[in-house]
Amino acid sequence: MSIQTVGIIGAGTMGNGIAQACAVSGVNVVMVDISEASVAKGIANVANSLDRLIKKEKITEADKAAALSRIQGSTNYDDLKAAQLVIEAATENYELKVKILKQVDGLLAPEVVVASNTSSISITQLAAVTQRSDRFIGMHFFNPVPMMALVEIIRGLQTSDATHDAVHDLATRLGKSPITVKNAPGFVVNRILVPMINEALFVLSEGLATPQDIDAGMKLGCNQPIGPLALADMIGLDVCLAVMEVYLKEFGDSKYRPCPLLKEMVAAGHLGRKTGRGVYVY
Repeated sequence: MSIQTVGIIGAGTMGNGIAQACAVSGVNVVMVDISEASVAKGIANVANSLDRLIKKEKITEADKAAALSRIQGSTNYDDLKAAQLVIEAATENYELKVKILKQVDGLLAPEVVVASNTSSISITQLAAVTQRSDRFIGMHFFNPVPMMALVEIIRGLQTSDATHDAVHDLATRLGKSPITVKNAPGFVVNRILVPMINEALFVLSEGLATPQDIDAGMKLGCNQPIGPLALADMIGLDVCLAVMEVYLKEFGDSKYRPCPLLKEMVAAGHLGRKTGRGVYVY
């Protein structure tokens, strides 16, 4: 399968980031969201991101114009029919994703591959709600999409080799470095990362060191570009909590118990950068 056009459901941070990655690599995009305002904001964010690359002399004005010309914004799911691959990049909510997948499943030709950009929801479970479970796969991009090289390609129990190979090939064409993983809670990266963040919060709650020293220790001692507490604020403490709760439920292992401080901070509305306060104040 040769993927020339990618449909993207969701024009938010992840959706417009994926759209940019596709467009600058010569792949046509149809980006769909629920309102014209959301679509326009998504395209504007792509344009602003491309402007930053121009200032860094990584692309030219002509490159920007060519990339934007490859992105079609829409509020109509019917426009996704032009795509050979449709990526669902909606909010990380199982019921919402199922609703969207069922809607588009009936519109698309049988050979079209559908992927979810989920970071934690079971690909096998999502595939089962469609009529194309062998052509369903996970594509977990990392934020910010244009900058991050990794894409986790998650195979559900039903995913065919042909589907995997086509999506792996596309990720490579986008300049990404894909890794293939089996379906499991948190897949690979978040399975390792979020418990580390949770443990950093336990260390903080026990008063072993200041947030600044905890982060400095992990940056200087483990060569991490950003400390786990600062990263938690960037991800969103509510997201970290939700992921740990999924792990605890799915694995039934107490090592995934969310740190009480994490639960308290989320209850207080201190969610990180998006609220102006988390572990740090912004």
